[in-house]
Amino acid sequence: MDTLNIRKMKKNDLKEVLQIYKEGIETGMATFETIVPSQHVWDNGHHATLRFVAEENNRLVGWIAITPVSTRAVYSGVGEVSVYVSNCNKGKGIATKLFDKLIQESEKSGFWTLQSSIFAINTSSIQLHKKMDFKIVGTREKIAQLNGKWFDTVIMERRTIKY
Repeated sequence: MDTLNIRKMKKNDLKEVLQIYKEGIETGMATFETIVPSQHVWDNGHHATLRFVAEENNRLVGWIAITPVSTRAVYSGVGEVSVYVSNCNKGKGIATKLFDKLIQESEKSGFWTLQSSIFAINTSSIQLHKKMDFKIVGTREKIAQLNGKWFDTVIMERRTIKY
């Protein structure tokens, strides 16, 4: 029987994390990036502790992490979420479990808003975010190009503090 373990990401996980990210790049609808960053660049760009992996049979099958949206103190509780699951493990509820852990830990760390920018064509990611209580707050039309084609992104956010 396979056991899924959600745990804090360690530095030595980065090789596998970036391999899963590469799979996301190759879909053409997960990121505008076309080149996998170095471990150093990825590590420096993401929150130091709000990063988790899903591990099954001693192998990473997914990850989730927060990127700070600003260095300004007033935005210290706002983070952009990235979540990736390996292609052969999609549809198993892994992303939901990763989100559950990230939401719980980000709230303990004082985050009040999580946001995501999702390709409008990535309907499965949009549905996942809705399931996790994210709301659509807007669409950025033709915000950037990937391989010479313009794409729209849907901006979604989840608020801890309700007004």
